[in-house]
Amino acid sequence: MKYGAIAGGEKSTVHAASVILENGGNAFDAAVGAVFTSMVSEYNLTGAGGGGAFLACPANSDPILFDFFVDTPPPQPDKELDFFNIMVDFGPSQQEFHIGQGSVAIPGNTAGLLEVHQRLGQVPLIAVLEPAVVAARSGVILNEAQAYLIKILEPILINSTAGCDLFRPNGKLLKKGDRFQNPSFADFLNMLVAEGSRYFYEGDGAELILNTVGQQGLITRECLSQYTVVERQPLKSQFRGKTIYTNPAPATGGTLITFALQLMDQSDRNSKSDFTNLVKAMQMSSTARRDFCHDMKNEMQISQVLTPKIFNKYLDLFNSGFTISHPQNDPLSRGATTHVSILDKQGNAASVTTTNGEGCGYLIPELGIMLNNMLGEEDLNPMGFHLWPRQQRLPTMISPTLVMGKKGVELVLGSGGSNRLRSAISQIILNLFAKNMDLESAVHTARIHLEGNVLHFEPGALLETLPDDIQLHSWNEKNLFFGGVNAVTPVDAVGDPRRGGFGIIC
Repeated sequence: MKYGAIAGGEKSTVHAASVILENGGNAFDAAVGAVFTSMVSEYNLTGAGGGGAFLACPANSDPILFDFFVDTPPPQPDKELDFFNIMVDFGPSQQEFHIGQGSVAIPGNTAGLLEVHQRLGQVPLIAVLEPAVVAARSGVILNEAQAYLIKILEPILINSTAGCDLFRPNGKLLKKGDRFQNPSFADFLNMLVAEGSRYFYEGDGAELILNTVGQQGLITRECLSQYTVVERQPLKSQFRGKTIYTNPAPATGGTLITFALQLMDQSDRNSKSDFTNLVKAMQMSSTARRDFCHDMKNEMQISQVLTPKIFNKYLDLFNSGFTISHPQNDPLSRGATTHVSILDKQGNAASVTTTNGEGCGYLIPELGIMLNNMLGEEDLNPMGFHLWPRQQRLPTMISPTLVMGKKGVELVLGSGGSNRLRSAISQIILNLFAKNMDLESAVHTARIHLEGNVLHFEPGALLETLPDDIQLHSWNEKNLFFGGVNAVTPVDAVGDPRRGGFGIIC
């Protein structure tokens, strides 16, 4: 490769990264620019008012995890909130979401991305944000995946007058092939160049956030100004002779991916097929999550499942053939999330996953930004809504991941998909390093996902005998339900077709 390998959720997102690499930027510049561009090209999956995590691995250095997921606001138990349900029609089924001013958590994406650039970037911020500014002013042509999201999320997108102006510019909802423009977002990006993240968290941008959240929301001037990006040591494990780095606690996803892969790597593999092992690992991971995620005062609790004493108990159960008779479903979530993976010619690796939830339903017209609805996401609040004891980071399933071999980075990946993303990432790693597939086959091949006692599977999945209490649910086509893994290696780049992904070597 001349400049690098890039995979993202949409062509404009990936093109932005390639332009930055070709103009002298490194993987970190390119990833930051790509994510800000995705806030236009993948508006319904991420945004400046959402949260994320960035796993950065500078060449010949240890990886760093930048945690900029959303924070809960301070508890205000007696406050009357604008917090309501809305139904989204997925065709074969409907799903309830919780939105409103009371669903907005303290956003982290803007602070986190600018901090990564400041710490690791090598070209000026104005050059990094230029592709996003151009996309916002000139517009992007909506592909099938993004048009579908606009269609099903219409009740949320047009909840406010500003949302109607943006998504029904001529009285008709935007569709595939239409041009989506957001000039106010371009103005916002230019303010970030001039003032940095202070504009969004303490300056005039913060004032606009507070006005939008209003008296029936929970964000205060103090908690917004106190938001901090946290640098963490990535969770490190070994699998089939490779070293895996991923998102540590308080995030739950990286720990559960590590837990599942360790079960499969350390189990008595001769006693079960790879398929049976995978299904059982999915079942055990969901059980472990429920066993160790029930204390609102301890956001680091998920890490207990990897302590030797506790892990070995699960491993013994795994090897014994033990099955859970009535496993519960994970909390529902569509997984409005997207991911960018980049490996540049210097050997720098960037893996960044961001999300905006479904959006809170209120758009800040001056900024072109819809804030997140993370306080209304069941998967992030499994014990119930608005129960946290203090301002703290919400746990998340997002899991930017790197796999390293003796000669350096061999795989950069991540996914959207809420609780399904952990099974998607695990399957890509298995396909590459246990089944020896090439990257395209590893991403494209049929996936499975166990939800409670229902095994969902795509066409072409090779099923084997399962316990009687496992029900089967077939899908007619590959679907965004099964995640959206965007991945690169030193020689290949693949975007997941399930979510309109795109990959290039440039």
